[in-house]
Amino acid sequence: MDVLSEVLRVVQMQGAMFYHGEFSSPWSFLSPPSSNYAPHLSNGTAHIIIYHLVTEGRASARIEDGERIRLEAGDLVVFPHGDAHIVENGPASSPVDLSTELARVFSEGLKLARLGGHGEMTRFICGYFACEPHLSHVFLNGLPRVFKVKIRGSDSGKWLENSIRYSVDQADASRPGGEAVIAKLSEVLFVETLREYIAHLPAAQTGWLAGARDPEVGKALALMHRSPARAWTIATLANEVGLSRSVLAERFRHFLNDPPMSYLTRWRLQLGAQMLDSTSYSVAQIAAEVGYESEAAFNRAFKREFGMPPARFRAKSRTERART
Repeated sequence: MDVLSEVLRVVQMQGAMFYHGEFSSPWSFLSPPSSNYAPHLSNGTAHIIIYHLVTEGRASARIEDGERIRLEAGDLVVFPHGDAHIVENGPASSPVDLSTELARVFSEGLKLARLGGHGEMTRFICGYFACEPHLSHVFLNGLPRVFKVKIRGSDSGKWLENSIRYSVDQADASRPGGEAVIAKLSEVLFVETLREYIAHLPAAQTGWLAGARDPEVGKALALMHRSPARAWTIATLANEVGLSRSVLAERFRHFLNDPPMSYLTRWRLQLGAQMLDSTSYSVAQIAAEVGYESEAAFNRAFKREFGMPPARFRAKSRTERART
């Protein structure tokens, strides 16, 4: 059973690529916080993850107050939590602030942009992943502020990079369906990135992503995510996983610092919050959908988690969405 696929299925992942650059050193640009990108995207309420894929040459990337990460061809650098960051190559220079250029960048699409000096050439593609803000925290909380993976490290990654490069190079041809192909490739790129990141986690690593990699804890997570409304108990869950209740509870707590039933409760409430925000279902309907036997029980649990009852949460979310 594949818990990552179960989670990605419900976080409404969307992806796209918005910039294709060929820069000669020295060059430097400052990418603003990902919230600045939201007004230019179709879903302004989503959580935005910015990435840059180096296809030729080299560069470096860093959060403004962080260490420099060296990038070579085939490297993908990801900023899961929306931090402003600098991407550059060559001697130190004042970065171009993209916060004033986003409207132009998005209007030009993937037309190849050339700039810089007369030094070493770097080609790269910039894109984003957008996901539902309530549910995506499950796996985002296990990711650092910035990380890189080498896409060329596997056969599937090599195929994916070649497909992306071909599709982006053909973007100016205006072939029917081109945008849809690039969007799907971007989404596949995100899944491949997470898979590579999980595969290279240290053996002693804990957290959600490490738990998803563990056979028993991963199976327990997948069962709960696949059927969150089922009347799970630690006994029924342990029986499906094939462990004793005590061993499952111990292994689950080791990776997630939480008992299985507490984790399930929070996931149900996050699902409820997402449904309040995105559907017109009544509170009673949502309570039943996420596994509560009564609306009153759901109301109490929801208020403990979010600090307000479901009806007020829905009204607040709609007001905030109307302002964007």
